[in-house]
Amino acid sequence: MKDGADGTNEARGIWPDWPPLPALTRAEGEVVDRYLEVLDLLGRINPARVQGTYGGLRAAQALVVASTGLRDALTVMFERGEREVYTGTMARALRALDGERRARRVMLPPPSAS
Repeated sequence: MKDGADGTNEARGIWPDWPPLPALTRAEGEVVDRYLEVLDLLGRINPARVQGTYGGLRAAQALVVASTGLRDALTVMFERGEREVYTGTMARALRALDGERRARRVMLPPPSAS
């Protein structure tokens, strides 16, 4: 595809520096999506980062549904005979989907200087 005026490849979209998503089975892609959904919700629940209880409560309620979706995606993989998780491929997919930033929200923030 032809490069855009600013030198970015039009086919790559607005984030040209992000790594490409590796090839995944449909079930693997669903596991990655559901895992990131759970991770996002855990970040919203993190009591070391949340400002109010209502947002955390709503995220905790949604976490039940999201974790069920993750379980179901893993069940589909297992039932289809996908017994092995290719951690390198999955890690590349998670990085391509901004998983590192999303995972940092689950961690404790650095100690304050005050």
